[in-house]
Amino acid sequence: MSRSRRQIVCLCFPNVMSLDVTGPLQVFASANDELKRQGRAGGYDVKIAAQQAGPVTTSAGFALLADMAWGDLDLAMIDTMLVPGGDGVEALRHDAVLQGWLRDAAHAVPRLGSVCSGALILASAGLLDGRMATTHWSRCAEMARCFPDVLLAENRLHTYDPDGVDGDAHIFTSAGVTAGIDLALALVEADHGRAVALAVARRLVMFLKRPGGQAQFSSFLTPAMGSASQLAELLEWIPGNLAGDLSLENLAGRAGMSPRTFSRVFTRDIGMTPARYIERIRVEAARHLLQDGDMPLSRIAGLCGFGHPETLRRAFHRHLSIAPQDYAERFGLRQPA
Repeated sequence: MSRSRRQIVCLCFPNVMSLDVTGPLQVFASANDELKRQGRAGGYDVKIAAQQAGPVTTSAGFALLADMAWGDLDLAMIDTMLVPGGDGVEALRHDAVLQGWLRDAAHAVPRLGSVCSGALILASAGLLDGRMATTHWSRCAEMARCFPDVLLAENRLHTYDPDGVDGDAHIFTSAGVTAGIDLALALVEADHGRAVALAVARRLVMFLKRPGGQAQFSSFLTPAMGSASQLAELLEWIPGNLAGDLSLENLAGRAGMSPRTFSRVFTRDIGMTPARYIERIRVEAARHLLQDGDMPLSRIAGLCGFGHPETLRRAFHRHLSIAPQDYAERFGLRQPA
């Protein structure tokens, strides 16, 4: 846009997820700090809009202060509008007035995006029909069922692409909670370059800046099993023994079950087969080694139990939708400033 400062507006509503609002907005505020530090002009004016100005209670119990009513916004002045998620989404999905206003906003605002389950609000307004979209993993099935015209991409962090090739530059979505921060960093990168976006990520003590096409994942997602679970001790043991024999027979023996019983109990309690769980943990371990240094891929494959680099490459693609070499280049500690 021609204006030197871009106006960023995040909608707010009762029972909104607080981090869906504050996380992305803090990225833009920190970008202002970084641009000022570099002596660069431009930046962002950050606002919160709700049904009316004043305090709005979040799902966390505390209130955020809306600067203005969304109906009073001058849409022509807005560069980017974000629609967050949270428990309050259900009411807004059936708010015909808001949905009509969002359709008007889509014609006037250059960038309109959602965070987490806020995608369901955009979908209810018909703004995602025929577009690639994602949302929090727990709402993907609902999205697919209720909005079959949406091109659901379950395994993405966000669908923003300034070039409109792998995503959309105009209307876009992001996955659960912290993916909204990744989305905001992508917007900052599009506006001010990769160096500024990485500087903001470092300022916020974020470990890495993830691309939108990367799969939704978190480090070592070990379920909270409780000390009495038959699998609790085994799940604690697995991450420290990734290079060893983690076959079904050996795991079943450690758990004191037959392979058939173990497979049934594991799948029931963990929500995936033992083989898939082991591969996920091994990929997570490899991911951390790739981030932490310049260890050869063959060595990482051996330490994590893959045996051969090609086995590691295939597993990386299955779980993270990215090659390990590309991951190391993008997210390793030795990044360009």
